[in-house]
Amino acid sequence: MTTESLAFGDPDFTFSETLRAERGFVLADVDTRATPGYEGDKKSAAMDLVEGQTELSDLQERLWANGKDGDGPSVLLLVQGMDTSGKGGIMRHVVGATDPGGVKYTAFKAPTPEERAHDFLWRIDRALPDAGQLGVFDRSQYEDVLVVRVNELVPRSEWMRRYAQINAFERAALARGITVVKVMLHISSDEQKARLGERLDRPDKYYKYNPGDIAERARWDDYMEAYQAVLAKTSTKGAPWHVVPADRKWYARLAVQQLLLEHLRGLDLEWPAATFDVATEQERLAQT
Repeated sequence: MTTESLAFGDPDFTFSETLRAERGFVLADVDTRATPGYEGDKKSAAMDLVEGQTELSDLQERLWANGKDGDGPSVLLLVQGMDTSGKGGIMRHVVGATDPGGVKYTAFKAPTPEERAHDFLWRIDRALPDAGQLGVFDRSQYEDVLVVRVNELVPRSEWMRRYAQINAFERAALARGITVVKVMLHISSDEQKARLGERLDRPDKYYKYNPGDIAERARWDDYMEAYQAVLAKTSTKGAPWHVVPADRKWYARLAVQQLLLEHLRGLDLEWPAATFDVATEQERLAQT
């Protein structure tokens, strides 16, 4: 990917800075159909996404190579969003361009009986990436201050404590050399309705539809309030949130790819030096 493409406008622009949820950020002010930092359209975005896959693949391989000895950086891409916000598309079109051998992917569903027997962060800690890995969370620990809060699954006093617990958990992850990239895919209520309608109109989409989605949709305002609290309380200096307008799927995919690329570039990854004498090994090979 090269940001010299005219569609990217200002060459000094970064998605990380523009999409970051800073102090005072108001979720309701976000235009979910906007394309911050990108002046192109769906067609140009598709070409730019493909071009970016080459660099993403290279940087991920460098990350993996640097962790082969068990001591190196890792990256965690955490993706949250309402139902139909496009999390699956991010997994296919962004994460899918990487080498699965170096990816640790976890899709968090409702906790199992074993998981409920532990602290809510127990299953999250077990899923963190090891050195050299690209960790990917499809939903995350934030379900425990979103779904749990909206549906009143635990007392208010309990989920209120979790914001600080999550912040402390993420600080510990950063101290372990994990770069945390947190993304909220933000769609409008109207766009969600349209996407749910498409799932009901097309037999090839029935498998994606869950009747429970309608009940959750009825709590839209409660979820927006819960997301606002998450952004206000857990967008920290070390692990800030990035809110990606997601009504246009093509923009959301490109923006998440660019966020991931920017963070990988920031690691200044070089290929690890050989731990053997190259000339000797070349000679040995020639004799075989």
